[in-house]
Amino acid sequence: MIVVGNSIVSDEVADCRFGCDLMHCKGACCVEGDSGAPLLDAEVEQLQSILEAVRPYMSEAGLSAVEQQGVAVRDAEGDLGTPLIDGGECAYAVHNADGTVLCAIEKAYREGRIKGNYCKPLSCHLYPIRIDDYGEFTAVNYHRWDICRHAAGCGQPLYVGLREPLIRRFGQQWYEELLDQIKQRKHDE
Repeated sequence: MIVVGNSIVSDEVADCRFGCDLMHCKGACCVEGDSGAPLLDAEVEQLQSILEAVRPYMSEAGLSAVEQQGVAVRDAEGDLGTPLIDGGECAYAVHNADGTVLCAIEKAYREGRIKGNYCKPLSCHLYPIRIDDYGEFTAVNYHRWDICRHAAGCGQPLYVGLREPLIRRFGQQWYEELLDQIKQRKHDE
C-alpha cells in the first residue's frame, strides 16, 4: 500500500493498467449494477445547477426519472447516487446510434454547455478507482468488474490514466506526493 496524507492507496493503483474499451462494453457501466453512480453530497448542488444545460442531452425516460426522483437519490444502503430509469440504467445515460451508452452530463460538458470542471460524477470520472471514506482515512482502490475485463491490463497505469480525476478529488499536491511515493517505491524494488 501507498500512504499519501490520510489516504491509503492500493498498490494496484500504481501497478495495474486500464484502458476503457467502449467497443467491447458499449458503456455497460452506465446500465449495470444495483444502484446509480455514487455521488458526493456536494455533487447534488452541482447537478442541480447544471441540469438545464444537461437536459437537452438526456432521454425522455431519463428526464422523467429525474423529475420524479430528483437529480440524486439514496439507495437501499443509504448511499447517494444518480437516479435510475425503472431500476435499470442511469437517468443521465444516452444511447448513440450504434447502441453505445454515454453520459449526457459529459456530452454537455464536452460541447461547452457546462462551465467549470464538472464533466460527470466524480465516481464515473475516477472509475475503475473507487474511493471509500472511513473517517480517519480514505481508501483508494482498484475496482474490478467483469464488464470491464477487456479494459484490464490495457492502457496506462491507473494513476497515470486517471491523473485528472485524482487531482479533481484530492488536489495537485496530493497527486504530486502520490507520484513521489510511487517513484520511491519503484526505486526501492
